[in-house]
Amino acid sequence: QVQLVESGGGLVQAGGSLRLSCAASGRAFSSYVMGWFRQTPGKEREFVAHISRSGSVSAYAGTAEGRFTISRDNYQNMMYLEINNLKPEDTAVYYCAADSRPRQPSTIPKEYETWGQGTQVTVSS
Repeated sequence: QVQLVESGGGLVQAGGSLRLSCAASGRAFSSYVMGWFRQTPGKEREFVAHISRSGSVSAYAGTAEGRFTISRDNYQNMMYLEINNLKPEDTAVYYCAADSRPRQPSTIPKEYETWGQGTQVTVSS
C-alpha cells in the first residue's frame, strides 16, 4: 500500500500562489488514481481535483476551475497542486489521496483508500 505525505502549505496573502506537494512511497505510484481534497473545521471533506494514473486526464471542482492545477510525476512518485490567485475561502487543510481500484477517478472521499496527514493552507485578506 502507498504512503502519502503532503507539504507546501503555509500562510499566504490573498492573490498569492502556492504549490502543494504529495510524496508517495510504497507500491507502484502509477497504479493509483490520485486526488486532492480540502477540509475546514466543522465541514465535510470536499473534492478539489483528481488526476488519472498516467496524468493525462484531470478534473476539478467548480470552485477550483481556472485557479488550481493538478499534476503528477510518476518517475518521482510525486503529485502537485498549484493554486494561483489564492482567496481567503481557500483556507483549509489540504489532503492528497490515492485509489488503487480499477475504476474512473472519483470526487467522493470515501472511495479513496489512502490519505496523507494534510497540510494547512491559510490565506489572509
